[in-house]
Amino acid sequence: MKEDRSLQVPQVVIVSPALADANNGNWQTARRWQQFLSLPTRIIKQWPDELADRDRVMLALHARRSSPSIDNWRDAHRVRGLAVILTGTDLYRDIESDASAQRSLRLADALVVLQECGPLAVPAAFRGKTRVIFQSTRRRKTVVKGVRRLRALMVGHLRAEKDPEVLFAAARLLAERDDIRIDHVGHALDQLLGEAAMATMAVSASYRWLGGLVHAATRRRIQRADLLIHASRMEGGAHVVMEAVCSGTPVIASAIDGNIGMLGGDYAGYFGCGDATGLAALLLQCRASQGQSDGLLARLAAQCQQRAALFAPAAERAAVRQLVAELLADPITDPTAAA
Repeated sequence: MKEDRSLQVPQVVIVSPALADANNGNWQTARRWQQFLSLPTRIIKQWPDELADRDRVMLALHARRSSPSIDNWRDAHRVRGLAVILTGTDLYRDIESDASAQRSLRLADALVVLQECGPLAVPAAFRGKTRVIFQSTRRRKTVVKGVRRLRALMVGHLRAEKDPEVLFAAARLLAERDDIRIDHVGHALDQLLGEAAMATMAVSASYRWLGGLVHAATRRRIQRADLLIHASRMEGGAHVVMEAVCSGTPVIASAIDGNIGMLGGDYAGYFGCGDATGLAALLLQCRASQGQSDGLLARLAAQCQQRAALFAPAAERAAVRQLVAELLADPITDPTAAA
């Protein structure tokens, strides 16, 4: 009887709490990493499944939400490689208080964060197995933009972590400005926030909520916008920020670690988290500087251009392949300590 050689090929499983229908950051990361790997790789929501006996490496997105799969993996494979990719809610909420997320940190052979401030949020005991892998996107041609009005865009589903309420408040402050337009892309995951978006449109001609759009359409809007607004309260490393940077669209963002780790500590486009007045003031400054080679908008564009190389697909691909190679070659978990 011949041995089934396919069973000898190392298999990689990516556990993601969101699949294609969610069209969110977790899915985008999982799909891109699957494409980067030369080994057979599949994406599932929960492990094990019918192909589990072939798996040699697990890449688990989200320490808390993927914790059942992480527990099952370590129970079944005491020495097979396990990496946990930490999201914004992991880093800036769950690992401080949630027992399942904390256990995932202990069980992992490697921890991955997606921006350069991320390691600071990891408990000191686990920083030695933590690495930064910047996410990536392909570069897009920078579109020549007019100066008749400032066209700002916010992209993010309407939920508390993305803080759409600060955008609503800023739009109300700018309600009388006909030279600033704010478009907002994202599904209303919170019904009350959807109602608030509708109410904001009714009183502010500067604001328009477009609802959810497919990824390609969203990227085209990012490319054409004069400015991206990213107001999140917590982020692990936002796709939309790197997509703006790699489209030649400058960003103004809340001054949280997840954004600072993407854009740099000296970036000139931050406003205080939850500060609608500060956000409105930055929009006014950007509008006033349109067309000026030494103005704020031009400075933000130049700073974003300097960061763009961090988000190159070749760099992320090499880092993901190196991670998997290390997990296959020499898992570092002490089986007696995994509990």
